[in-house]
Amino acid sequence: MRVDRYKLLVKMAQKDLTTIRLAELAGLSRMTISSIRSGKTCSIQTANKLARALNVDVTELLKED
Repeated sequence: MRVDRYKLLVKMAQKDLTTIRLAELAGLSRMTISSIRSGKTCSIQTANKLARALNVDVTELLKED
């Protein structure tokens, strides 16, 4: 699954979250967040954790083909 890195960055900026803080909120590693921000794919579970931490629906983060 590919999270749209730009959508992720916008949501992080709107909530004034750093990579480290988002990782803490989502229960993920900083490296995982950094990988997703650089465009790498992730599992649906990871995408769901990000969405919950950002308080958005996971579909708002997904890359559209």
